[in-house]
Amino acid sequence: MPQTEELLETLGGAAVFKRRLQSPEDLRMAINRGIPFQALIALSTRFGLDLTRMGRILHVPSRTMARRKLQHRFSAQESDRIVRVARIAAYATEVFGTHDKASTWLTRPNRALRQAAPFDLLDTDAGTREVETILGRIEHGVIG
Repeated sequence: MPQTEELLETLGGAAVFKRRLQSPEDLRMAINRGIPFQALIALSTRFGLDLTRMGRILHVPSRTMARRKLQHRFSAQESDRIVRVARIAAYATEVFGTHDKASTWLTRPNRALRQAAPFDLLDTDAGTREVETILGRIEHGVIG
């Protein structure tokens, strides 16, 4: 699983957060304050997802997304969901070695996930755990 630094890099790093976040406690505090809107832009750009699809995954309606863009920050609950998606994206990058390979795996239908794209299952904790399990199996060479 990715460390805090890899996770934050997936969200745009120090340039987005305006300071270094090094520990899980730093990350928890950032989530409670609200993740900057630019972190979502960095995540979606890096993995080739449009904001409409990200909104569906995060359960953030388009009007709320527009408000968050103006406010430059998400709520704590929305931030927690964004970090959940970023954690899986960082893990996939770790498993596959590059953002491009991870993006391809995350956005294409997957037989092990009943032909669902892994990203589309990240809308719930249960779906996220299912994707994590598949990534763990791939990481350890237990595919099937």
